[in-house]
Amino acid sequence: MAFHHPFQEAQFDLFDWYPKYQSCLSFFLERGQHTNAVQAVAAIVNIRLPFQQSPAFPRHSPNSSSTPSHPSTNSDVSLVPYVRRLVATGFDTVAILHGFFGDGWDVGIGLIHENERRNYLFAAKSETWLRVKASYDLEDGQSVPFLRPLQGVTEKEIQAAEANWSEWLAMQDWMLGPRAPPDGPSQMHQNN
Repeated sequence: MAFHHPFQEAQFDLFDWYPKYQSCLSFFLERGQHTNAVQAVAAIVNIRLPFQQSPAFPRHSPNSSSTPSHPSTNSDVSLVPYVRRLVATGFDTVAILHGFFGDGWDVGIGLIHENERRNYLFAAKSETWLRVKASYDLEDGQSVPFLRPLQGVTEKEIQAAEANWSEWLAMQDWMLGPRAPPDGPSQMHQNN
């Protein structure tokens, strides 16, 4: 199985995807972060929500009758740290991803989620627990309180990760392009 980066595959259209990502970002900023459920998950995994970090996001109670007055998007907010933290702590379930990012989470941040799950597998394979934990810590006391093995892993996901890992090992050995083995780097490092 040859490596094909999801963001480079023929069926992936960056310009079609980006509005879907923006929709997830808007949902997270306008609704998700203000719910008790998302706040509870953020507290247990020790990650600050945008309204807890910036004066641009006033505190909003989910029971409040007023609508929060803040912009629907913020270029300073990235969803990747939230996805990474949910993956590393085993909180990347469909229900939680839906609560954070809305109905379109699978098309808006689905590929990011898939890649972060693969990155987590790679981190666990290539580093000690302490170094993996450190790579998932954030600044300002937002250290990851615990790591959990990847949840709900499928055979297809493991096979894709193995193929990607082989490609990575080939690149470390400069076995790409004209130096790639005839049957591909996936075959060369299968047992690594």
